[in-house]
Amino acid sequence: MSAATTRSRTPDRLCAEAVDLARAAAEEAAAPGVVGEHAGVESDGDRVVTHFFECKEFGYRGWRWAVTVARASRAKLVTLDEVVLLPGPDSLLAPEWVPWSERLRPGDMGPGDLLPTDAEDLRLEPGYTGEDEPPPNSAVSEEMAELVESEDAEVTAGAPSALPVAPTRGSIAAVAEELGIRRARVLSRYGLHVAADRWEDGFGPKTPMAQAAPAACVSCGFLVAIGGSLGQAFGVCANEFSPADGHVVSLAYGCGGHSEAAIMPKPPQPPAPVIDETMVDPFPLRPSADSGSVPVGADEETAELGHS
Repeated sequence: MSAATTRSRTPDRLCAEAVDLARAAAEEAAAPGVVGEHAGVESDGDRVVTHFFECKEFGYRGWRWAVTVARASRAKLVTLDEVVLLPGPDSLLAPEWVPWSERLRPGDMGPGDLLPTDAEDLRLEPGYTGEDEPPPNSAVSEEMAELVESEDAEVTAGAPSALPVAPTRGSIAAVAEELGIRRARVLSRYGLHVAADRWEDGFGPKTPMAQAAPAACVSCGFLVAIGGSLGQAFGVCANEFSPADGHVVSLAYGCGGHSEAAIMPKPPQPPAPVIDETMVDPFPLRPSADSGSVPVGADEETAELGHS
């Protein structure tokens, strides 16, 4: 450890003894009677010391008045640097600010509310792009052609049923059971209409939420399609912040959590504060004679009170 570092951690003697100068500065900046006892001294550098005083003002429990004093090299005169009210280790502070997108919880959205979606939302991905390319696992795709060439595989000509040795298949009932469609009874036309009416009453186009929505669910990225004939008019909502999350919704239903309702812009980053310590801003206690507030040549009583 160098000698300069040792000196900077040890408070300067003359600056540390300037308690009266620091208290007078704190009492001048604060309201009368709110500056308490001296609470310690802290060294900020060579010949720079900060005095702490307790704050007795209501609502500032644990805060301290910090008065920084300094002196020039080889000088015995201690001068005032700054006075500021700072929180102490046990002071009461406001909680850390949390963005609204992180404070939002399921069920907070009401009719007319909009939930902007981030452009890089991990819950969404690009849909159909218009490129007519075969899927990667298609037999005509370039990936499969390269795989066949690298693996030295043989592509069979025709369906497996046309091959000399066709795989054995089970009965129709076994295939139906494997596909999950071997049921004794299914919904009738009446049952489908009753279910559709019931679902539209809960999450349909005539609900207050859908009336105030910016768009319908049919164009929302959080809509999960369902199979069957009801899939032409209904789907399942997969937006955790939507009041219809996990429910069957009509394609004409909508809420403020629509994926394309609004794209949440990135919060602006304010520039770092620039403090000009080379200039001094004068704050006169009385207006100048040529400012127009006090007429030129007014008597002393008029100049003291300003406008008559």
